[in-house]
Amino acid sequence: MEKFTTEIKPKDKLFDLELKQVWEKRYLLWLFIKRDLTVKFKQTIFGFAWYFISPLISTFIYIIVFSRVAGIPTDGIPQPLFYLSGTCLWNYFSQCIGKTSTTFQENSGLFGKVYFPRLISPISEVVSHLFRFFIQLSLFVIVYLIFVIKGADVHPNWYLLLFPVLVVMLGGIALGLGLIVTSLTTKYRDLKNFFSVFVSLWMYATPIVYPLSVIENQKLKTIMTLNPLTPITEAFKYGSMGAGEFSWGWLAYSFAVMLVLLVVGMLMFNRKQKMFIDTI
Repeated sequence: MEKFTTEIKPKDKLFDLELKQVWEKRYLLWLFIKRDLTVKFKQTIFGFAWYFISPLISTFIYIIVFSRVAGIPTDGIPQPLFYLSGTCLWNYFSQCIGKTSTTFQENSGLFGKVYFPRLISPISEVVSHLFRFFIQLSLFVIVYLIFVIKGADVHPNWYLLLFPVLVVMLGGIALGLGLIVTSLTTKYRDLKNFFSVFVSLWMYATPIVYPLSVIENQKLKTIMTLNPLTPITEAFKYGSMGAGEFSWGWLAYSFAVMLVLLVVGMLMFNRKQKMFIDTI
């Protein structure tokens, strides 16, 4: 009589997040990452060059619109550096949250045919976009070195060592919120349209195209800082260029928001994955 060592059944426990299974299937995680990187630019003309072209175009537009036309200052930082730093951070966050928030919809065919820990799919999106982020960051480093050689007034400091933590926080917030949204949109699909508009507006509530210092109203400034991305963005600019505002307290707040979003997102994702095939 043949014996089976693995039994696949719906998860009855809310807090069974399959984290152990995700680690055991880490080779599958790598296959998902490889697929994402390969499919993204398959049959394209410029290929990986788009990683450089996209932030350069965005930076050029920001310089024209927000600096030349609107006259918004950049805290003494050279304009290309200021806008490029914010663009790299925001691109990573927005791309991660865009893909993780549609996990169930985009993988419904695969999820309905093959069993594997479902968390692998959104996690792979965060990791694969990390690869793209570092390519764009290399562009920032090149431009940064050019301005340093020219004698630009930038002052990197020890807070730059927090950079890996800041990236993890960006990815964690995107993953947690993306899991919440994809869990909700399995039943209420029109929420996806609302969320895409919300993310577009979110950028303007984050000091990407303007420094936090231009906000003179203290109450409004506090409200802006409640945006968990604001302390992260300001910390990166402060550490890499010596401009901006840094606060351990606000950074701890962003970290706490990330943890809450991750826990809530994973719980909702875990609950919804048991029945999403029937509703999608």
